[in-house]
Amino acid sequence: MPKLLDRLVRAAGRARPPLATKASPPGFALYADCRPNWTPRDPASLALAGYQRNPVVYRAVRLVAESAASLPLSAVSGDGRGLMALLARPNLRESGVQLLETVYADLLLAGSAYLEAVSVDGRVVGLQALRPERMRVVTGPDGWPSAYVYTVGGRSRRFDLMDGMVPPILALTLFHPGDDHGGLPPIAAAATALDIHNAAAAWNKALLDNAARPSGALVFAGASLSETQFDRLKGELEANYQGAGNAGRPLLLEGGLDWKPLALSPRDMDFVEAKNAAAREIALAFGVPPLLLGLPGDSTHANYAEANRALYRQTLIPLARRTAQTIAHWLEPAFGAVELEPDLDRIEALASERESLWRRVQGADFLTQAEKREAVGYPPEAPSL
Repeated sequence: MPKLLDRLVRAAGRARPPLATKASPPGFALYADCRPNWTPRDPASLALAGYQRNPVVYRAVRLVAESAASLPLSAVSGDGRGLMALLARPNLRESGVQLLETVYADLLLAGSAYLEAVSVDGRVVGLQALRPERMRVVTGPDGWPSAYVYTVGGRSRRFDLMDGMVPPILALTLFHPGDDHGGLPPIAAAATALDIHNAAAAWNKALLDNAARPSGALVFAGASLSETQFDRLKGELEANYQGAGNAGRPLLLEGGLDWKPLALSPRDMDFVEAKNAAAREIALAFGVPPLLLGLPGDSTHANYAEANRALYRQTLIPLARRTAQTIAHWLEPAFGAVELEPDLDRIEALASERESLWRRVQGADFLTQAEKREAVGYPPEAPSL
């Protein structure tokens, strides 16, 4: 692109009008490199550009992680008292809700989350969340993980999965079609929309700072440009007027130079709508109804309540159920077979659904009392006192 630009500008500067025609001033148009600049697709870069710098990603991650971690869990089978006590207080630094918030946030931003089972004399006494970007998978002869190596502060610790009654590391991953061991985070699927949203915000901020829009053709009224003049002009344009950081910066022209605006203005390109569309795509990737993130749309009370129920039914409950069952299966050698499920009766957002179900079941005269109890999620027989 720069070499082609050099040839075009020099050709325009050397051009001479034919003697029989009216002379017109030579000129050239400056075009920036049209190739987009994408955020690197590694988890650390996406987390920096998304969670740390984009309000839509930040709010979507916090909403899903905090809400899913706050879902009440109950043991629907087995003696879950020991497991529930461990999940309520997994370590001395944080509560079970804080630990699960970290796990869910890691899944959303990295596609993988790791838990360490802290054992003393063969008994699991605590759980710790480990950073995904610091974990390395060691595969065995069969291609499946045989150990994990965790590196922090220049020191590494190896966890062999065959050590102890309970494997020391639990790897939680989201499905990835191209990786056997890592997961595909929602933020990776939303990376294109994330870049558009961030670029639109940077462009609009630059326009507010500079209050002008120089995009078009720079016309030179003289006969030609010398090599020194050309290099100086080209360098000043590229250094001071290209890119989102210089959007709208006014041009300072010397004698013989004239600026002819050509490009569409940001208003014509409708940056606001593009930014809103990108924000909705980000919300879609994280499974959050856009209405709950404050994005433009139908903001009635009925729509908000329906969006809240959709968030629980389609995103939070499946995520919490899958995670709870995986943790219970991982710790089964230490606490026995326990089936953990989110307690839907204690979710306020779903109260209207439960009330409707109870009313329908109560009116079903063809069901026995045991069948009615089973239909609403209770054991067929009431526990004896």
